[in-house]
Amino acid sequence: MTAPEPEAPTTAPSRAKDHSPWNWLLFIPIVVPLIPAFFNGDSPRVFGFPRFYWLQLAFILLGVGTTTLVYQMTKKRGGS
Repeated sequence: MTAPEPEAPTTAPSRAKDHSPWNWLLFIPIVVPLIPAFFNGDSPRVFGFPRFYWLQLAFILLGVGTTTLVYQMTKKRGGS
């Protein structure tokens, strides 16, 4: 006699339930580099580099800073 097969779960695994308003800040480093007005020009120059090049580095720093802030504000607190 064969053993009965276990039933499959009736509900699908749920997605993350982190609905923190801090997560909205993650749109900033996505949207800001898409604004063409930031790239429309050659000056000001920083260390001889045109605006386009140093803005790329600034956008990376913006993304890292924003991600760090959101992580720190939304990480689970408490021990164990």
